[in-house]
Amino acid sequence: MPGLATRTAGFTDSVIRRMTRIAAQYGAVNLSQGFPDFAPPQEITNRLAEVAHEDFNQYSITWGAQNFREALAKKHEHFSGQKIDPNSEICVTCGSTEAMMAAMLSVTEPGDKVIVFSPFYENYGADTILANAEPIYVSLTPPSYTFDPEKLENAFRQHPKAIILCNPSNPCGRVFTRQELTLIADLAKKYDTFVITDEVYEHIIYAPNVHTHISTLPGMKERTIVCSSLSKTYSITGWRLGYIISSAEIIDTVRKVHDFLTVGAAAPLQEAAVTGLRFGDDYYTALQNKYTHMRGMFLDGLDRIGLAHNIPEGAYFVMIDVSEFGYEDDLDFCEKMAEKVGVAAVPGSSFFREPENRYIRLHFAKKDDTLNEALNRLESIKAKMR
Repeated sequence: MPGLATRTAGFTDSVIRRMTRIAAQYGAVNLSQGFPDFAPPQEITNRLAEVAHEDFNQYSITWGAQNFREALAKKHEHFSGQKIDPNSEICVTCGSTEAMMAAMLSVTEPGDKVIVFSPFYENYGADTILANAEPIYVSLTPPSYTFDPEKLENAFRQHPKAIILCNPSNPCGRVFTRQELTLIADLAKKYDTFVITDEVYEHIIYAPNVHTHISTLPGMKERTIVCSSLSKTYSITGWRLGYIISSAEIIDTVRKVHDFLTVGAAAPLQEAAVTGLRFGDDYYTALQNKYTHMRGMFLDGLDRIGLAHNIPEGAYFVMIDVSEFGYEDDLDFCEKMAEKVGVAAVPGSSFFREPENRYIRLHFAKKDDTLNEALNRLESIKAKMR
């Protein structure tokens, strides 16, 4: 038999999804894989029920249904102030996972270098390798998860083709300041580098932090590839509706890659989701208030238990320092915690390029009853995990 592709030799299955399976095995509260346990907005699901009986069962336009792209362009313009042409500057994808891969394949050649901040969402390193590019990792320093400007410029001095910017950041919840984004933008222009952004948590922000689209900074629209999805904003992670926004020139290439990757996103789901894209500001204010409540409730509970953690500025993840328990292997810690304590987390080492096993990631996108149950179980962690 011929050999298999060597580019995947260093891959494992997704540790995040593995922890969901382990959670199910032990009946643990699943705070590992980042999806909510509450319903999407009823207006969206009601529209989906109607769509099931309407004529949306065949392929939509490959790069996204016309009304979906138009609604998305209006929403993005409303929040960013940046006018988008729905006919030439948007490509709808099967989730932001495909969006990131399509973006990577559209701008990199084999052997190109790509800057990735560490810690990072596990797909970024894999995307780079699948594109036959070479990742350059730049550390974000816990617990504030800021970067050293000189180390970042050292990475740019290697003339990367792109930098991946997750803002707000998964797993650490960092929201980059306008000053930091300006520094990144200036380096991208100086070294002629694309910026591929992951902005799926743009509406989950905690005051006084503010989300800034780096594409809106001077000279950045033409070199920024915005990747995002509807999954987190409307609590529809299973719908797999993502998108890319960029210049017409870039989108023209992205659409070709997307066509051969997946053909197109689900037509009925696009039609139903248009309802959400047309929500007014009150929806996003309520969403922010809801997540602010969940964050406060969960972090207060962690403080009462005595677990050290960072304070996320956005998204719905928190990094917990478990070094006091003395485990050398954080995956072993997470598996035992699911079994003995009944709460599932993700080992922090799956997010860091550095040899790091002090942290686990929990998420709090859950109903109050679920979070209270998780906190009740975590009260026993110091007795059961030592």
